[in-house]
Amino acid sequence: MNAKPDVQLPAVSVIMPVLNEERHLRGAVHAILAQEYAGEMEVVIALGPSADRTDEIAAELVRETASHTNKRVHTVPNPTGRTPAALNAAIKASRHPIVVRVDGHGMLSPNYIATAVRLLEETGAQNVGGIMHAEGENDWEHAVAAAMTSKIGVGNAAFHTGGEAGPAETVYLGVFRRAALEQQDGYNVEFIRAQDWELNFRIREAGGLIWFSPELKVSYRPRPSVKALAKQYKDYGRWRHVVARFHQGSINLRYLAPPAAVCAIAAGIVVGAALTPWGFVVPGGYLAAIVAGSLPAGKGLPLKARLQIPVALATMHMSWGFGFLTSPRSLAKRVIASRRPAVLAES
Repeated sequence: MNAKPDVQLPAVSVIMPVLNEERHLRGAVHAILAQEYAGEMEVVIALGPSADRTDEIAAELVRETASHTNKRVHTVPNPTGRTPAALNAAIKASRHPIVVRVDGHGMLSPNYIATAVRLLEETGAQNVGGIMHAEGENDWEHAVAAAMTSKIGVGNAAFHTGGEAGPAETVYLGVFRRAALEQQDGYNVEFIRAQDWELNFRIREAGGLIWFSPELKVSYRPRPSVKALAKQYKDYGRWRHVVARFHQGSINLRYLAPPAAVCAIAAGIVVGAALTPWGFVVPGGYLAAIVAGSLPAGKGLPLKARLQIPVALATMHMSWGFGFLTSPRSLAKRVIASRRPAVLAES
């Protein structure tokens, strides 16, 4: 978006929670500083206790932008290493009326901030966001990216697969009005995962609009191994169940599909092993479905990447479902006990 010279664009704060992000941090920050946005902008990086060169790279970025008048980087500590605590610390340290969340492995498209600011004005939304555009750098990551952007992988989630602009339950990352974040006291620090979904639920419950637009795109780097992907999706399922327990009415059939699949496949294996081979029809049918679904998802990818898409799909589905099913009720109780009175009264 090319702004008219006589239009005063709102100043923007970009907040980044980072932990062990030496691989992508510099590129992510450079994508922010290169934004086609004429308004004032700051980047606030909340530093967790990284075991790699993340802090050193962040310090270099601070020094490199120290002389800039309208695009500067600074840091705040996040001793806990938890994402919601990092986000709250960065929000508190930031100054501007528009707050853009970006992760340390996310790459903003060149006009992301300009488009988001325009959409906030046009829609009256409290938060706007777009597509989590997964992109890999090797065969495995290409396979995960294909799985994460296919309907067989993630259902009809618009921020993964795209879709028409309009109101949404949640969006990827988000560009917020500061007033909305302050009204909700920011992120709930007990939600190690699913903090975006939970915050957006509270904003909607308070009457605010969450808006999805395919015009907004953030490139995302997938987890580099099966183990890392499994942990990521197990945590997603585990914390999505906490949201469901804490916020009644926040669940739908899409979220119940993975745990149902885990139960059906486990039951089929037990029945097949103990009673009749017909029990293997369910796990066999699931395997056939993800293999068939991987064919269109892998179009244009190298053969090695295409062959790994079923592994990525099964890892995502089974890990999410297992995490949802094994999510302890104590987590929801801890969340309830931790809530400040002002926030609890709104939930």
